[in-house]
Amino acid sequence: METRLFWIGLAMGAYAWLSRRWKATGAVNTALKSGLWHGLFLGLSAFSVVLVLAMSMEGRGPGPGAARSLLPAEFYPAILAGVIFGAVGFWRGYMTGDAVEKRTYYLEEDWEWSETVFSAVILASVLMYFVVQAFKIPSGSMRKTFMEGDHLFVNKFIYGLRVPFSGKRVLAFRKVDRGDILVFRFPSDDPRKQHCGSIQYGKDFIKRVIGLPGDKVEVINGVLKVNDRFPVEPYVNMDPVERDPYRQPKAMNADALQAESRYQELWRTHDLDRALEGVLKDQFGPVTVPEGTYMMMGDNRDHSCDSRYWGPVETKYLKGKAWFIYWPPSRMGAVR
Repeated sequence: METRLFWIGLAMGAYAWLSRRWKATGAVNTALKSGLWHGLFLGLSAFSVVLVLAMSMEGRGPGPGAARSLLPAEFYPAILAGVIFGAVGFWRGYMTGDAVEKRTYYLEEDWEWSETVFSAVILASVLMYFVVQAFKIPSGSMRKTFMEGDHLFVNKFIYGLRVPFSGKRVLAFRKVDRGDILVFRFPSDDPRKQHCGSIQYGKDFIKRVIGLPGDKVEVINGVLKVNDRFPVEPYVNMDPVERDPYRQPKAMNADALQAESRYQELWRTHDLDRALEGVLKDQFGPVTVPEGTYMMMGDNRDHSCDSRYWGPVETKYLKGKAWFIYWPPSRMGAVR
């Protein structure tokens, strides 16, 4: 969302700069130019407002522990609004553009508004990218640590400031630790791959770190085992009815995969659940978490689409640490 806000702010900044320049030079000196320029402002404003409304719906739809990504089809209402308001703006500017005072009025008003929007949106996008961002829990994969509909703030600087377009971080306050609850973008850059029954590309997930780089992780009869020990997990929510220790994969035998040393590689490359046509959530691994990655699992273990299915999460996909629940008031407090 912060990236889209940045581009909206940049477009408004460009409009404000050109408006100031053309006001000084008197370039908008005809009814046609006045109509086109005022129409562009109203069209761009309407497009931006509708797009922001669509972005605000991210995370409100159902999903396996993820917020919905903005689909291309969701741009259509924004484009339609931009065209309609752009046409209205053109008509207003064109019909009154013969009067110098009207041309000046529209140019100054649009210039001032675009500068205001530019400043506000750029500031918001910078804060969201580097400092803190609001997030809404869309599903029950982290229950009861989080409940569906919880609103929380995500601390985006604790693990270091993100270097734009590089996937790197600098000036970290501390390292990712086992047990941290992180928000991250789904660890795949292929928009065609399906995991947990659907395409997860571009979605934001929230899970708990259960495996650090170098850790050996496995799940035995539904119980997590890390580095040959069974960690105490008071936050885990499990349903005894879901236990099924004898179920076998559909397509390939997991033991054969392990013997061929393919299990680890398929998991590392995010292909394990597709190769097995589903993963045994109660009988998983063992795998070794590669360097620069983390293994994530939901606290609601029986209803979580997590690293058991789609592999480790590389550092470049991390967004931040779940910090504070601010809504509803009855659940307000620091995240543990």
